[in-house]
Amino acid sequence: MIGLLGFAGLWALGRWRGWGARWLWLAAGWWGLLMLVHLPMQVENPLARVLGGDFRGWTVFGLLAAVVLGYREVLRMVRRRKGTQPEAAPATGTFREAELDRYARHIILREIGGPGQKRLKGARVLVVGAGGLGSPVLLYLAAAGVGTIGVIDHDVVEGSNLQRQVIHTDGRIGMPKVFSAEVAMRALNPFIEVRPYHRRLTEEIAVDLVRDYDLVLDGTDDFDTRYLVNRACVAAGVPLISGAITQWEGQISLFDPAKGGPCYACVFPVRPAPGLVPTCAEAGVAAPLPGVIGAMMAMEAVKWVTGAGEGLAGRLMIHDALYMETRVIAVKRRPDCEVCGGLAGRSPT
Repeated sequence: MIGLLGFAGLWALGRWRGWGARWLWLAAGWWGLLMLVHLPMQVENPLARVLGGDFRGWTVFGLLAAVVLGYREVLRMVRRRKGTQPEAAPATGTFREAELDRYARHIILREIGGPGQKRLKGARVLVVGAGGLGSPVLLYLAAAGVGTIGVIDHDVVEGSNLQRQVIHTDGRIGMPKVFSAEVAMRALNPFIEVRPYHRRLTEEIAVDLVRDYDLVLDGTDDFDTRYLVNRACVAAGVPLISGAITQWEGQISLFDPAKGGPCYACVFPVRPAPGLVPTCAEAGVAAPLPGVIGAMMAMEAVKWVTGAGEGLAGRLMIHDALYMETRVIAVKRRPDCEVCGGLAGRSPT
């Protein structure tokens, strides 16, 4: 029993001193030494009796100890892994300590503060398109702490996208853009909910989808989708932040006819003739331009949700990156607009 007592004593000493893995190695070495001593000896040998029994007894004891230690290590691994995962968001909408630290630079801003950050946490924002403009929009909305972010896009990541669509990576070529964006957004902020819709936006689903959200940001590159998003937002009474880019220029505005402002069709009532406004694929685009315009769109969204500053409702911002000029022009509602003209008699809500 001397060997057994020595093993137990070493075990207790290691626990008391907090040696971690070191005492386990020492204990294992002690046991291994006893095994080597017992192996060539008979049970009747006086030295074997002094060392605490025979070879078979120590073998069983060692195996049991290995099982116990293995089980403890498995439990520790499970606890460590669980500890790295964020808990589900509290139903009360309060912030954990990790979130307070994450959003500290927002919270100390007078125009946002704690109440504004709480509004961001409770906001539901839909982003149409996960391409050039959608990439910075989605990343900054996620970083800002928008609680629920939906993204709809039917396309997949291609190599030619990576020159400007910074939310995607070379390793995710061939993956649907909405799922690639989801990976990046969750990696950036695990405290948000991401809703990816891998499908084309159509007339059949547009209005019902938009009604689930407080705000829509459109970063698509074709006029058919832009007009569709505008019609859905007008029908659902949801404000729209629309952005567009080509070559070196970009533009943004916030359309909210429910509050008396113009809609997209008020400002652009007629679709341009084919070839007059080429797409990025046809005319090219400077790589940082989507980042500049997309970040401005995300900024407008944060301002709209928190109520900070003055937004672009009733104004159209045009940015020329080649000559670094930015101008803002006033835009007005058209009473005869085919999309929102029927709202003219309604009082703003």
